Amino acid sequence: MQIIKSRDAIKGANSDKCKTIEYSFGDKDIDLGLATITGRYPENGFCVNLISKELVYVLDGSGKLCFENGSIEFSKGDSILINNNEKYYWETNYCKVSMACSPAWSIEQHKLI
Repeated sequence: MQIIKSRDAIKGANSDKCKTIEYSFGDKDIDLGLATITGRYPENGFCVNLISKELVYVLDGSGKLCFENGSIEFSKGDSILINNNEKYYWETNYCKVSMACSPAWSIEQHKLI
């Protein structure tokens, strides 16, 4: 069993509209992150995870997750499964989400296109 205290989580940002907190256990199979998104992310185009599935739980807020073939609306309490290689972008004024990735997320597999 492992624990990462909130004070030890790694704060970062994918952009000025997407602030992140990473809880990396050093486990190659799964990890956890939080993201606070306050606008369109990415600002242009799509993002894609080349390797991992991303299981998203909406902690707060609402918005729209747009894919190549459509979009879905989400709000607090919803859960979304994003498959690897699925292109998407967020449209929201504000949302806070928890994201578990399997296998564990790495910067090399996250691409903006």
